[in-house]
Amino acid sequence: MEGMDGMDTRHETEVVVIGAGQAGLSSAYHLRRSGFASWSGYVVLDAADAPGGAWTHRPPTLTMDKVHGIFDLPGARFGPDGIDGSLPAAQVVPEYFAEYERRLELPVHRPVKVLSVRPAPSDRLLVSTTVGRWAARAVVNATGTWTRPYWPYYPGAEAFRGRQLHSAGYRGPAEFVGRHVVVVGGGTSAIQVLSEAADVAASTLWVTRRPPEFHDHEFTPDVGRAAVARVEERVRAGLPPQSVVGATGLGYTPVVLDALAKGALHRLPMFDRLTADGVVWNDGRSERADVIVWATGFRAALEHLAPLGLRERGGGIRMDGTRVVAEPRLHLVGYGPSASTVGANRAGRSAVREIRRLLDGSRASSAA
Repeated sequence: MEGMDGMDTRHETEVVVIGAGQAGLSSAYHLRRSGFASWSGYVVLDAADAPGGAWTHRPPTLTMDKVHGIFDLPGARFGPDGIDGSLPAAQVVPEYFAEYERRLELPVHRPVKVLSVRPAPSDRLLVSTTVGRWAARAVVNATGTWTRPYWPYYPGAEAFRGRQLHSAGYRGPAEFVGRHVVVVGGGTSAIQVLSEAADVAASTLWVTRRPPEFHDHEFTPDVGRAAVARVEERVRAGLPPQSVVGATGLGYTPVVLDALAKGALHRLPMFDRLTADGVVWNDGRSERADVIVWATGFRAALEHLAPLGLRERGGGIRMDGTRVVAEPRLHLVGYGPSASTVGANRAGRSAVREIRRLLDGSRASSAA
C-alpha cells in the first residue's frame, strides 16, 4: 500500500492511539511517561486537520464563561488565571491542546483517518488508514462520539417543511430570529440552544422523552464515582453505555440558570409525529415549528473496529475497565465510564498500565 509520499507505509510500532482529543492525548502522555519512545514505540493518529478534538466544533456562542469546567490534560494546567470569559471555547481549548502536543513533542499524525482495525497474522493488530498501515501490539481507541450525531426517526419527518438540524451543527441563534423553535433533548446542548434562542426566536419549545432531573448538590468526587459506577456496570454487561446526563442529571450551571430566568425550560413530553408545519401529540395537541433542533446526543465512533466483531447481543461492547474483553490488545478510552474529560484522563493512565503489563508478559513468554 502506498502513502502520500509514494512509498510503502506499513509501519510496526508497539502502540497505536486513534484520536487526539482529551482521551487520546491523555493516553499519549502516559505512554511517554511509561518509557515508550515516540514514533517507534507509539504513534497517535488523528483524523482532524488541527489539534483540539471535539472542541474545534463547538459553536462560537459557547464562550469560556459558559463552559462548566475544563479538566486539565495530565501534567499541564489549563490556561492562565483570569482567562477572558468572552472568548469562544472553540478557540481557547484547541490552543491549549496544540501547545500540549508541541511541548511534549507527541507523535501525532494528521490528518489520518483510520479505516479499519483487524487482527494481523502475527500477534499484532493491523490499523489501516488513508495514508498507510500500522501493525501494533496494542491499540488505544480514543475516537469519541462527535462524528456520530444521533438522529431519532419520528413519523412525518419527511413531510416537515421547516429546517431540521442536529445540535452538532448549531452555530448560534442568529438564524432563529423570529422563528418558532422546537428543541429535542434533555442534555446540556439542548439547554444552551434554548437559552440562546430564547433571546431572538418567536417562541421556543422544549421536549424530552423523560422528565429532566435537576440537582443543586455539588458535583463531588463521590457523586462522580457513583455515576461512573452505573455506566461501568452497563459496559461490563455488554450493554450500550448510558449518557453522562442520564447518570448524573442537570446541575444548576450558569447556562441552566440563564435559561430558567428566560422561562425557556418549561418541558413537554416527546411529540408523537411531525407535520408539514409543526409537531403533534396523540392527545390532539399541536405546536407550530419552523426549526427543530435535535439535541439528541451521539453514538461512539467505532465503525473502524467492526472487523474485530466486538458487539455483544445487547448491542454494546463488553469491557473490563478500559480493556475490551473479546480483544485484550484493544482499549477503549473515552467510551462508557471514561466518556468525560476527567474520566478520560484516568482511563488513559489505566489503559497504559494494562498495555505495559500485556507487552511485558508477551516478551517474557517469548524469551522463555
